[in-house]
Amino acid sequence: MTVNEFGAELYRRLSISDFPFDMSLNGFQINGPDRELRKAAFAVDASFCTIDKAAEASADILVVHHGLFWGSPIAITDAHYRRVKRAVDSSLSLFACHLPLDAHPLYGNNAQIALTLGMTSFDPFGEFRGHKIGFKGSLPFPMTVPEVARLLGFSSETGMHMIKAGKDMVETVGIISGGGAEDVTQAIDEGLDLFITGTAEHEIYHTVRESGINFLSGGHYRSEVFGVKALERMARKEFGLDTIFIDAETGL
Repeated sequence: MTVNEFGAELYRRLSISDFPFDMSLNGFQINGPDRELRKAAFAVDASFCTIDKAAEASADILVVHHGLFWGSPIAITDAHYRRVKRAVDSSLSLFACHLPLDAHPLYGNNAQIALTLGMTSFDPFGEFRGHKIGFKGSLPFPMTVPEVARLLGFSSETGMHMIKAGKDMVETVGIISGGGAEDVTQAIDEGLDLFITGTAEHEIYHTVRESGINFLSGGHYRSEVFGVKALERMARKEFGLDTIFIDAETGL
């Protein structure tokens, strides 16, 4: 399998063409030489740190959730220049997948969070521009919010915030990773016990308190390691690739 063939497979599996409204330039953002793919790196963010570590590991491709380009042209200067130059100098291709990797029912951040919590069935939840990018469902047994946080690896070091305004033991959960705090209103409307996301916004505090729902944000970064890790496992198990996950925790 070549680098381009792997990219095409990711594009197909993640149904990227179903998200034309996502201004994240999904797909190849840097398309290096189409050589035989021997090693693939995976990370949440395309930063100099992750690009540099992928290059040091002699990876042929780096697959990320947050890429370098977000819909409009960006001058390749300063820190942006250093990132692009490091990738190009090492013949490293960069493949990014944003909303499609949130929404995917198997590899997606939200589906993988649900699976990590032991949820055996879950339904689409959290509408954004006509697409539901999150999932909702029932836990395998009632849990406390701190127990849910521990299962997901959320802590104060990852930027976790918790508002316990609902049931002590939660059963029904809505999940939208990353910056989905304002979508807690959809969880309230559906009568869910707990809403899980990445970041906490000041504006939702009183809404959460007054609506009697539990709210858990694990940090934007930590809520979005799940999808790229799932892709890494797929690449290793299905295609026999040598893979590496580059963990660059931001605590945010």
